[in-house]
Amino acid sequence: MKALVLSGGLGTRLRPLTHSMAKQLVPVANKPVLVHCLEAIRRIGITEAGIIVGDHADEITAEIGDGASLGLDITYIRQEAPLGLAHCVAVAEDFLGDDDFVMYLGDNVLVEGIGAAAESFAARRPAAQILVTKVLDPRQYGVAEVGDDQVVRGLVEKPADPVSDLAVIGVYFFTPAIHEAVRAIRPSGRGELEITDALQHLVAEGRTVTAFEYSGYWQDTGKTDGLLECNRVLLDRIEREVHGRIDDESRIDGAVFVAPGATVTRSRLTGPLVIGPGTVVRNSRIGPHTALGEGCTVQDADVEDSILLDGAVLDGVGPVRGSLIGRRSRVTSPPGAHAHRLVVGDDCRAVVA
Repeated sequence: MKALVLSGGLGTRLRPLTHSMAKQLVPVANKPVLVHCLEAIRRIGITEAGIIVGDHADEITAEIGDGASLGLDITYIRQEAPLGLAHCVAVAEDFLGDDDFVMYLGDNVLVEGIGAAAESFAARRPAAQILVTKVLDPRQYGVAEVGDDQVVRGLVEKPADPVSDLAVIGVYFFTPAIHEAVRAIRPSGRGELEITDALQHLVAEGRTVTAFEYSGYWQDTGKTDGLLECNRVLLDRIEREVHGRIDDESRIDGAVFVAPGATVTRSRLTGPLVIGPGTVVRNSRIGPHTALGEGCTVQDADVEDSILLDGAVLDGVGPVRGSLIGRRSRVTSPPGAHAHRLVVGDDCRAVVA
């Protein structure tokens, strides 16, 4: 079995961050979302993966390389424009050949992994297997109608009147039968080849499509709120581990990971949280569910439930809550300042007190 990981797309829901970086490289718990995906694939025994890339191809290639560090042999496959999930299957057909494969959306995190789903697919080997999970509002998702035998009767994208509460999530298992289905469909009203249409074609042709109900934690990290929630869930699983330098005036409570080369002085750390290598924390409070990337500086600040990407600076600012601060960004408050001073670019969102 091979893997096809989708890491193209424009990431418009995460702008302005994604103007300059791929959404799949935004970190949760100090690890890029894409790496979480690739590790999940490797854990089910797959060693050969194709990654669909678009405008951020160079950055993704630089981060992941040939995959050797993850135990994978990676092939990069260029998609010239984001023309749908089924289009990704079409452009990867030469790579996939006649092998079964798992298709994994590179901005999805399934914390408990996909091992049970892989075993289910191998045991039954339907033409395709989708992963579904129960959601409160199915109208926001692709929805599957599933029989008692786990066979999919039909699929509807964002229905006004859902037939079930089972939303289709971003992992699919396929046999080579999917290639014929992709060739048989036409672009949707939004100009994309929809994987839902390809799956529905299999159902209409009498091919077996099954649903595996995933009961663990799943998150689409394509929005800021999803990223922060996923960060909280992953940080809740860490253990205390301190490698950096902590002075005697600092206090640590709870599960705190401090990477080698980090320095903490006159500060209070309340876990769960992670501090990346080379990061400096001075005279600050770092609260729960915070991830500080590599080479950050936090000084005279109070931050909680936030993600700071590599090289970010917080100086004299607080309280900072529920925030996502990009690479090399600087958030400061000059001494004596009594008003906000903002430089806000395209597609930004600023919330000030």
